[in-house]
Parts: sequence; structure tokens; C-alpha cells
Amino acid sequence: MAQQLTFLFADLAGFTALTEAHGDERAAALATDFCARMRSQAAEFGAEVVKTIGDAAMIRAETAGAAIELGLSILESESEQTDFPAVRIGMNSGPAVETAGDWFGSTVNVAARVAALAAAGEVVLTEATFELAAAGLKDVEFERLGFRALRNVSEPVALLRASRKGAQAVDVIVDPVCRMRIADQEWIGSLCFEGGTFYFCSMECARRFAADPASYVPGAASSSP
Repeated sequence: MAQQLTFLFADLAGFTALTEAHGDERAAALATDFCARMRSQAAEFGAEVVKTIGDAAMIRAETAGAAIELGLSILESESEQTDFPAVRIGMNSGPAVETAGDWFGSTVNVAARVAALAAAGEVVLTEATFELAAAGLKDVEFERLGFRALRNVSEPVALLRASRKGAQAVDVIVDPVCRMRIADQEWIGSLCFEGGTFYFCSMECARRFAADPASYVPGAASSSP
């Protein structure tokens, strides 16, 4: 029987928006810092970063349980970062083929697709990962998300969301333009739109929002021509 490895993809939610608002150099620096932290955290759980691609890290773990614990640990530690985007994580378990230090196969492809579906601040996993790990994770709870169609995957895949038992929701201020977290009381200004108040990390983000606020508010009608 082939070894059942777990592959985890972690990336920065809203990275394209951040790059557009703050420029390539700032975005590159943030991505570099993020990937360095991923290498350090992966090692703590006996996992390894296989490669980094821009703002994303592909990580291989020997067990599904270690991958889930690593994913939750990443969210917990990254939530302490300010002036930084939120992280999203997806994973899948199964066999894979190693070639020249990289890993290939449908297991890896599905893991990448799952990460792309995850929302900011989420750890999402497949049924395959859940079945390998759930019994040994006493302080983790799982919420079934149903079957989801994944790009270039022939059959819908059953997904779950993992979270730490008893974890309390934390209010986070997020710049609506670049999607970076802002430390409490450290925004440069705020604007009101359709009954909501929005806070900004920079004058550039405030300017972009003021020019067309509906572009940055889900469900609002855009005022752009």
C-alpha cells in the first residue's frame, strides 16, 4: 500500500489586492517573510516546506494529524501579525510521487484546489485527511462543508473545516482595499459607506476606496462606469 502523505498549501488571502495597493516590493517582502515563517513552523511539526510559489507555501507532512495541528498553529500565530494579510489553508491526503525534491500527483493537485476554496482564516481539509486524523485530535472540532466541485477535478470532493475547540472569535480590523489586518487604533483614517465604517492602513488605500467604495464592499452596486 502506498504511503499516505498529507500535503498542505498555505497562502495569503487577498495577495493580489495587496500588491495592487502597495506595490511589488512591499508585496514581495511580505511574501518572503511569510514563507520564512512557514519553514520554521513546519519544522516544529516534523513537516517540510517542499517549495514556495510567490505568497504560497507547499508543505508535506508525514501524518494527517500533524498537518492539521500545523495548519491550526499557523492560523493562531499568523493572527498575531498586523499590517499583514490573513492566511488560508487547504490540505489533502493520499499517495504522491517524488521527483527531484518535488511532489506530484492528484493528491497534491486536490490540496492546492482546496486551499484556493478556503476563506481567510480557515483550515479546510478533505474527507481523506479527516479519516486519517480525526480520532487522534481531541482538541480539534470539524464542521462538514459538503461536497464541492474543484477545478479540473472530475468528481466533487467532501470538505471539512477544522478549528480549535473552545476558540473564541476575535474581532479583526481589515483594510477593505489591500485586505491587511490593522492593529487596534493604528489606522490612518476611516470612511463611511452604506451604513458601515471602513478603516485604512494607508492614504493610498483610503484614496482607492473613496474613488469607488462599491468595488470593495460585497453586494454593493458599483459606481464605476
